[in-house]
Amino acid sequence: CHDSKGVLHEFDSHWRTDDCLDCSCTRSGIDCCTSYATPVGYDEEKCVRIFDKETCTYRVVNKDDQSKECPIHEWVG
Repeated sequence: CHDSKGVLHEFDSHWRTDDCLDCSCTRSGIDCCTSYATPVGYDEEKCVRIFDKETCTYRVVNKDDQSKECPIHEWVG
């Protein structure tokens, strides 16, 4: 299988892309899905979500003081 960047992957192989997608190669082709959950249940007036591409995770922090994390009540993905 050739991925979107032209890299060749063996059948039955698995990898994570730079965009935090988990991909696999089968004889049917390549299948990719997100490797992370997205927070949706938080106070969007006071808080903002920040994605970390190094860890492929979200943090939800206070807009005015990003050292303070906000509670998250629901995730999707």
